[in-house]
Amino acid sequence: MTGVLAIETATDACSIALLTRGERSQLHELQPRQHSQRLFGMLRELIPDGDLRACGVTLLAYGCGPGSFTGLRIAASAVQGLGFATGLPCAAVSTLACLAQTAVRTQSLAEGAIVVPLLDARINEVYFSVHRLHAGRLVEVQAPRVCMPQDIDMAIPEAGCHLVGSGCRYLEIFPGSLRGSALSVNAELMPEAMDLEPFALQALRANVLQSAVEVQPIYVREEISWKKLPEQGKRR
Repeated sequence: MTGVLAIETATDACSIALLTRGERSQLHELQPRQHSQRLFGMLRELIPDGDLRACGVTLLAYGCGPGSFTGLRIAASAVQGLGFATGLPCAAVSTLACLAQTAVRTQSLAEGAIVVPLLDARINEVYFSVHRLHAGRLVEVQAPRVCMPQDIDMAIPEAGCHLVGSGCRYLEIFPGSLRGSALSVNAELMPEAMDLEPFALQALRANVLQSAVEVQPIYVREEISWKKLPEQGKRR
């Protein structure tokens, strides 16, 4: 049985989940700019002796972005460190997909629902993607991208869609067609680590896992670069 340790720190929420042996435990805290101080304390609460394998963990999952640049680095660095220490494989999961899954779970969305997760990208931009609930799982319809709120470009479903995430703060300047199709709007919803699990298991089945050295954030903005763990702290 696959056991998953999941970490999501791309937003103001610091979230860690342990999903092993049929049991689920999660710590989810609203901790803006405190993720680095809280993350390993939360990990010790979930796994007091620090022995991931003894707890049944066989896979590490992390929210790879897009999101807060600092938050993404924290999750990636933590998973890299755990991956190097344990030799466990890693699964990168879109933070937007995780947020959409959190919406499906907490809002009890029905089959066929269209979910549009949106995150505030600062500087008057939003990250967004589009997902459809099909056969009990979320399928990506439009890949993550970043743009100004008024420039969001997506095929508007006739049946409407559910808008979730901090990017909804710009609702008033979204394109009129998108506002008019919104069946619900939840600007307070944040991604929860336990919702990384379905995508991590999909990655396992598809054999698209990463080794620790391959772990890296996805920023969407092309000009942002990431240094792998062995490169961090080195001067050029």
